[in-house]
Amino acid sequence: MKPILILLVYLVIINIVGFAMMGIDKKKAKKRSFRIPEASLFIIAVIGGSLGSIAGMYFFKHKTRHWYFVYGMPAILVLHIILALVLYFMPLQFLTL
Repeated sequence: MKPILILLVYLVIINIVGFAMMGIDKKKAKKRSFRIPEASLFIIAVIGGSLGSIAGMYFFKHKTRHWYFVYGMPAILVLHIILALVLYFMPLQFLTL
């Protein structure tokens, strides 16, 4: 399997996980049961699930009153986009030394 395909499959899966975790946490919040730690929600975003987490935030109307989610999740997404652009346009010449 090609590396780009593996990366795309990974990103789809991790974004689905981020979206689902927001929904699960919202459901648990309504039931006042054990919640998913906020750190776990951010970890999923940092490892590639930021778009799914943002979509889940607004779809389930969850964590939208917390400034660190409202600004933090999009900041993570912007950093991911910048990293992807840098890796795409800047060849890794230092690896061929």
